[in-house]
Amino acid sequence: MLALLQQAVKAGLLRSLDLQFARLVANEDNPLLALIAACLSADAGVGNVCFPLHRLTPELLFSGRNPALAAEIWQCAGEPDVSACFEVLQASPAVSDGSLPTPLVLQKDRLYLQRMWQDEGHVAAFLLQENEPVPVASERLRDILNVLFSESQFDEQSSSAAEPEINWQKVAAAVAATRRIAVISGGPGTGKTTTVARLLAALIRLSPDQKLRIQLAAPTGKAAARLTESLSSAVRGLGLSESELALLPDDASTLHRLLGAQPNSLKLRYHAGNPLHLDVLVVDEASMVDLPMMARLIAALPVGAQLILLGDRDQLASVEAGAVLGDICRFAEYGFSPERATELSQLTGYVLAGRSEESVSVVRDSLCLLKKSYRFDASSGIGQLAFAVNKGDGAGALSCFDQGYGDITFRPLKQSDDYLQLLQVCVEGYRHYLQCVQRDEEAGVILAAFSHFQLLCAVREGAFGVSGLNERIEQALVKARLIHKESGAAGRWYSGRPIMIGRNDSSLGLFNGDIGIALRNAEGDLRIYFQLPDGSIKSVQPSRLPEHDTAYAMTVHKSQGSEFEHTLLVLPDGYLPLLTRELVYTAITRARKRLTLFAVEKVLVSAIKMQTERRSGLVERLN
Repeated sequence: MLALLQQAVKAGLLRSLDLQFARLVANEDNPLLALIAACLSADAGVGNVCFPLHRLTPELLFSGRNPALAAEIWQCAGEPDVSACFEVLQASPAVSDGSLPTPLVLQKDRLYLQRMWQDEGHVAAFLLQENEPVPVASERLRDILNVLFSESQFDEQSSSAAEPEINWQKVAAAVAATRRIAVISGGPGTGKTTTVARLLAALIRLSPDQKLRIQLAAPTGKAAARLTESLSSAVRGLGLSESELALLPDDASTLHRLLGAQPNSLKLRYHAGNPLHLDVLVVDEASMVDLPMMARLIAALPVGAQLILLGDRDQLASVEAGAVLGDICRFAEYGFSPERATELSQLTGYVLAGRSEESVSVVRDSLCLLKKSYRFDASSGIGQLAFAVNKGDGAGALSCFDQGYGDITFRPLKQSDDYLQLLQVCVEGYRHYLQCVQRDEEAGVILAAFSHFQLLCAVREGAFGVSGLNERIEQALVKARLIHKESGAAGRWYSGRPIMIGRNDSSLGLFNGDIGIALRNAEGDLRIYFQLPDGSIKSVQPSRLPEHDTAYAMTVHKSQGSEFEHTLLVLPDGYLPLLTRELVYTAITRARKRLTLFAVEKVLVSAIKMQTERRSGLVERLN
């Protein structure tokens, strides 16, 4: 078996790590256990939390990419059924039900790595056991919400309806104000930050004698900076007093910075034994938070603290294991319980209908979906395209480009000239910020100008990937005389080069996803300038930077938490399994005002039809 698995590694169907793990857990005398261990490791490598044993079939092995090798491996394993898998796992000293410190844990038909099983259990227990109602004066909260949401309430009023249209922002605030844990999900422009600004104001006014300790956080530096900026804008006009404004946080932190990540160490400063000093924590872009990070975050929360998770459940899941936000939001389809609907109706003044469902998790009463986009309406091509993609309607998505919308453009990839056209669109997109560099504008101005346009890719390698396009774009910018780049190794650094950090370095205060631009300082030295979440600018010597890449092109995954005035998305010219509905939707919704899409029509339609599946047991453990 191990020799066959080695063939799978050479064919690119498994990683060397998967083979090594199989060797660690099993040996040649136990081919089925070796195969199961390799499959579990491979599944974990693509972000799945567990491996369901019913997926061990010759058809699903290697996702059908090498049927002949899959059949040979299957035969070597003894053509097992699920009961045979159970038998071999239960007989192995490497497997337990979690009561022993074994590398593998078997729960029902799901096999876990020990750490993933523990993390999932911690998150499930937290959501079920710590999610208690917050005692509030209902009449006081109702009056506060009426004041804070008065303008939105007026805007939502329908002149033809007997009842006002439900303002889901107000409902979300009521949900979060009355629970220790709340999840607010909505697409772009649905007002998640506006909701949180008014919610935090409500919490402050509910406790006038208590100086609430409120903190904001996001997975990446870019997302934290955007949260800081948007929240600052949202609190204006709320009529808060100076003392109330003083309780609102000035800036958001990355999750790594919040938890006190240590240089060159996996240890965190804040944990269960040394909890964070806060009363309310707001985490934006929660779809990007993987299972291990969520487990560490909740472990560091002090007793009684309120946790508010914001995000878009339809976006890409985290790069690492799990899809915590997506799993939690599955319970939103059940609606509120009748008791909770009555409570929220009294607090908001809207008629909310509850649903009686047997054996549905109490988590549903802590969720609220924001359903109205204030940015994308019926006249917005970006909004209509995102809606069609979310429905899995490939034909409908293509038809959006034929309806005369001025904010979306589709460029089919058919000929080599189309690739050259893609490069020219990039040259024009980056022209403004590079002209700012040539004029020696301030670093903050240049960083802001860079964020106006961004090329997004689905893959890292190849002509349509990050590495290939970054190189070709640099060549095109040199030809357009927008950058001056020396030949050879000396040309790696030049004034105007944008880079993205790929590894956390807490000693420098730089984290995965942070964007910097190389500029000359007053002394003529080249330094890399970054904008921190609080809006300040810092510079770092190139030699001190952690792992990084040129950032004319970035992956869709890396773009999460960011928005750009004009987003350009390019898909590979052939279909790949990683091209999914969530990836296309996430890329589309990075665009604030304009989207350009380069793709082969068949590839785009196939991607829209393919929905991401992250296998975990969290939903079942929450029920």
